[in-house]
Amino acid sequence: MDNLTVVKIGGNVIDDPAALKRFLAAFAGLPGAKLLIHGGGKVATQMAEKLGIQTTMVEGRRITDQPMLDVVTMVYGGLVNKQIVAKLQALEVNAIGMTGADAGTVLARKRPVKDIDYGMVGDIEEVDSGQIQFFLRQALTPVFAPITYSLAGDLLNTNADTMASAIAVDMCRHNTVTLIYCFEKKGVLSDPSDENSVINVLTPEQYAENKAAGTINKGMIPKLDNAFKALDSGVSKVIICHADELAMAVQQGAGTTLKK
Repeated sequence: MDNLTVVKIGGNVIDDPAALKRFLAAFAGLPGAKLLIHGGGKVATQMAEKLGIQTTMVEGRRITDQPMLDVVTMVYGGLVNKQIVAKLQALEVNAIGMTGADAGTVLARKRPVKDIDYGMVGDIEEVDSGQIQFFLRQALTPVFAPITYSLAGDLLNTNADTMASAIAVDMCRHNTVTLIYCFEKKGVLSDPSDENSVINVLTPEQYAENKAAGTINKGMIPKLDNAFKALDSGVSKVIICHADELAMAVQQGAGTTLKK
């Protein structure tokens, strides 16, 4: 099977033109087939504020009513996605910008209301990895915005970490997959106040202990939940690292590597 690197980029990197430029140069230099899933939450929050739309987050996840869905669709699927695609084209990467609705690649359903009504948020039901593999075989590099679709014809806001995990797992049908989460920290930290306190190897037991102690919290929890789920579902390697250390993480190790 061919090797495939699935990279998710988020955090402050999306908001910082210089940091994004460095990251995309490193991504462009990755050997072999690759695809990218991006977030863009802070850009969406800033746009919503300009439009007078309130942002509500619960455990790192955005509550998405219809006005907020319009914003995230415009920002994620439009502005951020096409800016990234254009920059990759300049780096001679033949990128194709997508949402999960395009070519029916990521089907979801609206999250049912339980304790919290998340609004127009999608829980992924199916990934068409065969269609994504078709794009890869055309020497294209898919760049996914975290928007999915439902059989009812609705667009749905979907957590980008979840989308990266789901795509990576289904792509295991065709490839040996490495999943890398990149953001503005050097990995999972044992001391949130110390940027150098990187946990080099993280097991489920260590994760549970750190979460109980409050060392791992907020947005890192859904990221790690999705990362361990991917590892349990066939992904060969999962790494969480600083965006500036992407190449190092692939070549010789950097950040936090997850182990079963």
